[in-house]
Amino acid sequence: MSSKRKFKQPPKESGNKLGTPSAKQEESPEQQPPIFSLRYLDNEYCITKCTKDEQAAFALKIHKLSQLTWCQIQSQDRHGLGYEKIARVAIKAPIPKFITEDVNIIAFRFSGKSPMVGYRDKAVFYVIWLDRDFTLYDHG
Repeated sequence: MSSKRKFKQPPKESGNKLGTPSAKQEESPEQQPPIFSLRYLDNEYCITKCTKDEQAAFALKIHKLSQLTWCQIQSQDRHGLGYEKIARVAIKAPIPKFITEDVNIIAFRFSGKSPMVGYRDKAVFYVIWLDRDFTLYDHG
């Protein structure tokens, strides 16, 4: 015997379409946690080129970072949960044309010292390269 059960729909916060909570929209990006985007990830430095352990480390790192605000991240060590700026001239791969000269390129460490490199736009960090083999830029 099977009985058909209907589940109650959860209550909507507002209207027919839900949006971002208004309190978050009013906060400055510095007071928000980062949002990570892989939209522009370079195929040569892609997550698919990483080992399973590196993929897991990447997921754990973005989870940890998403628990902090940008302001908190800026006060962290660059080899821990913080980041460092990378000079454009140091990047060996082609930089997408939409990343203009005024945009800072920054790197977080995601697996050991392997960096995920990209740029920030307000609260969003766009990951462009996962430099697992340290070939993207001169690491000094």
